[in-house]
Amino acid sequence: MSSFASQAISTRRLDLLPLHVEHAEEMAAVLSDPALHTFIGGTPDTPQALRSRYQRMTAGSPDPAVSWLNWVIRLRDESCLTGTVQATVSPSGHDHDHDQDHGLVAEIAWMVGTPWQGRGIATEAARGLVDWLGRRPVHTVIAHIHPEHRASAAVATAAGLTPTRERHEDEIRWHRRNKQ
Repeated sequence: MSSFASQAISTRRLDLLPLHVEHAEEMAAVLSDPALHTFIGGTPDTPQALRSRYQRMTAGSPDPAVSWLNWVIRLRDESCLTGTVQATVSPSGHDHDHDQDHGLVAEIAWMVGTPWQGRGIATEAARGLVDWLGRRPVHTVIAHIHPEHRASAAVATAAGLTPTRERHEDEIRWHRRNKQ
C-alpha cells in the first residue's frame, strides 16, 4: 500500500491543516478543558507532553501499511485553531488476515475545544475529512463513540456514519461504506 499524506482540506468555514509539532502550544490551550476527556479518559496534555506526542504522530506509523493522518482545525474567520481530526488508514483485515483485496479502512476521530463547541465545527470538519477520504481508495470509514456521547454521535451521523452492533472497548463502532 502506498502511504497517504495529510493534505490541507478546506470547507466552508474551516481549514484542516496537516499537524505540525509547532501546533502543540496553541493546541494545548485549545484542548485544556478536562471535560473533553469525560468519554475518552485521560487528562489534558501540557504543551511539552503534546509536543512529544505530536513528534511521534508526525513521524508516522512504524507499520508501512498504516498511515497516520492528523490535522488541526483552523476557524478561518477567527484565525485560530479550534480542535483536531485524524484518520488511521490501513488495509482491510490488516490486523487479522492481511487480505488487502478489499481496499482501505480509515478509523477517524475528532475533538473540538470547549469554547468552540456547539457551532457545528466538529460536524463540518468530520464531513470534510470523510469527503476527502471518499476521494481516495478508502472503502470504509469507522469511528468509535461512547454510547452516552450524544454530541459525537450527532457528528458521526452528519458525516454519514451509522452505528453498528459491534463494540470496541465499551464504545459503539460506527461505519460508512464508500462507493468505489
